[in-house]
Amino acid sequence: MAILDETTFEMINPSRFTTFTFPNPCDSTATSLLRVAVLDSPFQPPADPPRVAAMLVPKHRHSDWIFSTHSGHLHLLLSSPGISRLILIGDSSHHSPPIYRRPLKNDDTSCDDELAVSLKPLFLALSPKSCFKHGIPEIPILSYEDNLISSLVLEKCVGSLVGEMVVEDVEIDVGGEVSTREFRRRLRFKRMPNLIQTEVRIVPKMGFGLDCVGIGQVEFRLDDSVLVHSYLVPMVASLNLAAPYIEGRIQSGVRPKALCLGVGGGALLGFLRTQLGFQVVGVEADEEVLRVSRRYFGLDDREHIKVCVGDALEFIDKLAGACEVEVGCDVGRGNDVDTKFDVIMVDLDSSDAWDGLMAPPLEFVQKHVLLSARSILSENGILAINVIPPNTSFYKTLIHGFRDVFNELYEIDVGNGENFILIAVTSPLMPSSDCENCFLIKLGKAISGAYLNSIKKI
Repeated sequence: MAILDETTFEMINPSRFTTFTFPNPCDSTATSLLRVAVLDSPFQPPADPPRVAAMLVPKHRHSDWIFSTHSGHLHLLLSSPGISRLILIGDSSHHSPPIYRRPLKNDDTSCDDELAVSLKPLFLALSPKSCFKHGIPEIPILSYEDNLISSLVLEKCVGSLVGEMVVEDVEIDVGGEVSTREFRRRLRFKRMPNLIQTEVRIVPKMGFGLDCVGIGQVEFRLDDSVLVHSYLVPMVASLNLAAPYIEGRIQSGVRPKALCLGVGGGALLGFLRTQLGFQVVGVEADEEVLRVSRRYFGLDDREHIKVCVGDALEFIDKLAGACEVEVGCDVGRGNDVDTKFDVIMVDLDSSDAWDGLMAPPLEFVQKHVLLSARSILSENGILAINVIPPNTSFYKTLIHGFRDVFNELYEIDVGNGENFILIAVTSPLMPSSDCENCFLIKLGKAISGAYLNSIKKI
């Protein structure tokens, strides 16, 4: 067992990550150990002396990647403004119960309070020397709260590009004036464990009432009639701009065509097909992600849905150029799907724990990529892209790049302080007809009308 140098923690060392075990002071038998993880901020301390904080890992969640990985720890630290060193204290066991159930709040609080008091000497020992220049510092104990009630891991696997991932069924509290339970299936990647990559609603197969069941007690089925990811609904709302054109396509007996760059669990593809009648092509770079989406999220190569494995940027370049794609994909071959799309929806990110989440990747903003995307859109087509700007200048640069290629730009603020949907149109919008627009009616029933009315020109 390695012995830590007593000077290890005397100074803030940006990005240093250290873990070790420590006897649990609340265990009278002195047999159980705690896992102690110490992470210094990658940025220079904003205050002098630097601020140190501690967090107790919620009971039975010590093996969750949020608390057991470097990237999860970093996200917790960066979510705590002004903190230069974050100390995580949790169970040292590598295993958690098969089904996690949130402990009753009263039971958990008393144990945590006792542990926090017992560990105060340790927290002080792990604080930089500069923290003591004005006396003994106060080390705040940060709390972690989310809406998770219970969870069950269905599978852990590894993708060639995305790395380790986990599929889990969860029960959450969706809040509101009256606390409401919902069951969902999630896909998360270890590289960004605090981020939910895909989330879909699930309901009991046998028609049990939600109040009568729990995770691990009954079988669930997917409910693809609703989108639960915060940015997917406004992305679909972008179709409002093309509604007159899409209605004309439908009236002429043609299914509207959508290209989805980035598939994940396939929630968006399934929704476009089942709820709005689109013919959909999806492109996903990692074949293992597609296997998971087929097994657990209902995605399949079936009528009106085609999924291709490959790089999204190379894919649209091929369509724009020789109109050839990967072997085994029918896009551009035959009459069932041509190379022109009525809408392109882009859900690509550049997620890294160190750089933070950013969407789209910088590569997508290159002019030749945008020109290729425009060339495979129909005359009145639209491109909707999920944008998570790391800073204001990134978003301004993105908009400037799109202005060079597309006729008009529109925006939807998702309202979560993180996502925007940028919508680019190839031609001036078609005027609304006096005739009833059945597609627009269907769209209004499928998603929240609030987003339909929040599209603004920029």
